[in-house]
Amino acid sequence: MGTLGRAIYTVGKWIRGTGQAMDRLGSTIQGGLRVEEDVSRHRTIMGIFGKEPRINKDVFVAPSAAVIGDVEIGHGSSIWYGSVLRGDVNSIRIGSGSNIQDNSLVHVAKTNISGKVLPTIIGSNVTVGHSAILHACTIEDEAFVGMGATLLDGVVVEKHSMVGAGSLVKQNTRIPSGEVWVGNPAKFLRKLTEEEIAFISQSATNYFNLAQVHAAENDKSFDEIELEKKLRKKFAHKDEEYDSILGVVREIPPQLILPDNILPDKARAAAVSR
Repeated sequence: MGTLGRAIYTVGKWIRGTGQAMDRLGSTIQGGLRVEEDVSRHRTIMGIFGKEPRINKDVFVAPSAAVIGDVEIGHGSSIWYGSVLRGDVNSIRIGSGSNIQDNSLVHVAKTNISGKVLPTIIGSNVTVGHSAILHACTIEDEAFVGMGATLLDGVVVEKHSMVGAGSLVKQNTRIPSGEVWVGNPAKFLRKLTEEEIAFISQSATNYFNLAQVHAAENDKSFDEIELEKKLRKKFAHKDEEYDSILGVVREIPPQLILPDNILPDKARAAAVSR
């Protein structure tokens, strides 16, 4: 740091110190009525042990999620609110178009009872339901893990297979392609239908589309949010019949219009037209 840099740093330090002193004085004057706000130390993306997450530019990572260490996430995937991906003692790999839903935990194993060193590998177009726990396991492309399910070390969920909500899959279990497993411990229930296999693929597409809306919303500035509030208030009591009597035409601002691929009726109509 040169002479000018040191001078600028010193001035900045003085200004910050003055602000902190004024804040303390104001808090003292307010007494018991003061409200103290702590700065959140949460870091959505965090490196550890010299390893940084590698995340494709179009991946949606919710602000309250945590992606830590040796984690790689492919195109179009989404990591939802409250989820934790902790690649500290081994690696996590997630393919394209997969979704890790709210409050899920993905971790890895450096050692376990069998002495294996295991990463967690999640393929493409995989859906992992809310509050699932994935530990040192492999989930192949277009598989489905239900809400609250737990997959232990060495588990392999093959392509086009499904783990039911709340199930516990024991260590080193392999779930063959096209099967539904449920229970604690999870056991074979039945074969997947063609409709259910199609649903798995559609679920991944739905979350890809929904993630784009959430990403856009989280990127909005304070001014954009306030403008949208005013617009919603203005158009909340729109009466088309009354407006037609007055000859008034009110066009809905583009900020208040959801994309067609998010609205179920429009999405189905578009699919049929194709």
